[in-house]
Amino acid sequence: MLSIVVPTYNERDNVERLVERITAAVHVPFEIVFVDDSRDDTPQILARLAAKYPQVRFLHREGERGLGSAVVTGFRIARGDLLAVMDADLQHPPEKLMDLVREAERGADIVIPSRFVPGGSDGGLSPSRKLVSWTARWMARALLRRVRPVTDPTSGFFLVRRRVVEGVELNPIGWKILIEVLVKGRYERVVEIPYAFEARAAGESKMGLREQWEYLVHLVRLVASSPEDRRFWLYCLVGASGVVVNFTIYWMLVNLAHLYVPLAGALAALAAMTSNFILNDRFTWRDARGGRLHVRASRFLVVSATGVLISAGILELIHRAVHYLLANLIASGAAVWWNFTLNNRWTWAGRPQPGRAQRAAAARIASRLPQPEPVRRSQSGSAPGH
Repeated sequence: MLSIVVPTYNERDNVERLVERITAAVHVPFEIVFVDDSRDDTPQILARLAAKYPQVRFLHREGERGLGSAVVTGFRIARGDLLAVMDADLQHPPEKLMDLVREAERGADIVIPSRFVPGGSDGGLSPSRKLVSWTARWMARALLRRVRPVTDPTSGFFLVRRRVVEGVELNPIGWKILIEVLVKGRYERVVEIPYAFEARAAGESKMGLREQWEYLVHLVRLVASSPEDRRFWLYCLVGASGVVVNFTIYWMLVNLAHLYVPLAGALAALAAMTSNFILNDRFTWRDARGGRLHVRASRFLVVSATGVLISAGILELIHRAVHYLLANLIASGAAVWWNFTLNNRWTWAGRPQPGRAQRAAAARIASRLPQPEPVRRSQSGSAPGH
């Protein structure tokens, strides 16, 4: 069964037309699960729709608001094995739902209609919204490794198999639930298909400064909760601190101790390397420290020295072909990739041990029952409490 989860907030002018279009477009057993936080008369309209259409259910939440949390609630109460998510504002065409189902039938775990694959379009957005959308996508793909292969990770229109999210602790804030599913979900195959994002037919956009701030907080939380991403960005932060240590020591040795410049440079580099090793050993790979300290330190030194040689070699190869600053950026990026990868696989090759927070999260997940919760209807066809 296909469960179509639709979060709503003051969408009185769109929900009836949305139900009509879904009913006409979907040709497999399905249900529409509205999770409503509205303050207008949208709940009354949903009650009438639930009485008219046996496929429609809805839950109205009092005192709660948030697209991401509404979708998680919809996942919990949905009955289907396939879980689709779409907005109520008709910018996501219901006629695409069967394309999502067909891709799932071919083996996809997650199916994402994308505005940015050949044949797709984001023409329904204003220029300012396109800029915000591009920035949000770029940030997510830069910060989170599992998001990078996806062209449209901020989409609110997608389908997942229930097993992708079942037993996964989803704690979204704001409006971009798909990113959290991509980071935390259990899946192997993601498929993107083209679609044209349509202009809003009625009602007002819910995008504001609050939603943008929540998105930034959400990204930070996802980086912190993803060991592989957290480790990489901690490594970069430690590297940046090493630059500060290097320049500070170098300046002091040259200007205060009056050392020979090459000697001062070598000692400053050694100090920075020592600082980087201590910080990485204490924080970046604190859960993967295996073997003796001097062995890890020796390996770190070998990896770092090799990274310097790689950087110098790339500079020698490309500095005549591109601007010298760009050449240095490319060489430095290659060295960072080398150093992180080798340190991750060799210097700190101990098996990561879960910390207290991870153990507590695992215990919470294990205690939950995976079965979906039914929504009982009142005579009006709504969830209890209406």
